[in-house]
Amino acid sequence: MNKIITISREFGSGGRELGKRLAEELRVAYYDREIVTAIAHRSDLAEDYVGQILENRIMTYYPITVASSFAAMPPTDTLQYVNHGIYNAQNEIILELGQKSDCVIVGRCADYILEDYNPFNIFVYADMESRMARCRAKGGKDASLSDKELAKKIQSIDKARAQYYRFYSGRNWGDKSNYDLCINTSGRSIEKLAKAIAYTITNANE
Repeated sequence: MNKIITISREFGSGGRELGKRLAEELRVAYYDREIVTAIAHRSDLAEDYVGQILENRIMTYYPITVASSFAAMPPTDTLQYVNHGIYNAQNEIILELGQKSDCVIVGRCADYILEDYNPFNIFVYADMESRMARCRAKGGKDASLSDKELAKKIQSIDKARAQYYRFYSGRNWGDKSNYDLCINTSGRSIEKLAKAIAYTITNANE
């Protein structure tokens, strides 16, 4: 059975960077945004739309690439049909990736989808101050937000992730019983943490 590591993370905790560095340390495949791209290709939906659905921030309009056969369906049923279609495509792709090779997968309910493959599940979190600092360090729109605005955005994204995870898995996102390792990145080097976690995973069965 392949070695699979899943990364669930609070927004701004550095989980994506940790996952990428961990994959480099272990010399295994890394999957994150690539899954969204694959779902878009498989479902013939706009990639941005797929990303919104997977983050539980559903757009109020429909992508122009939705099949015309949806037109006769009531709007609510149409949206539910598309959402479940995207989740099913995500399941298929993540299962295929888990069967393909050793890998690190970020988000996407991968810990739940791949539970039969005995993945090593990691939850990454940090205090609000560290998360805000990390968001600002990346630049972009977040850098210009006030502390109050940025904290509200972080909390909103975390809430959406928790709702999405619970809806599809029936589990509580961030509950330590769902993970093999919960790591606090507050004030710590992501690079050094990745090296330490890689060492732990490599030697876990010795």
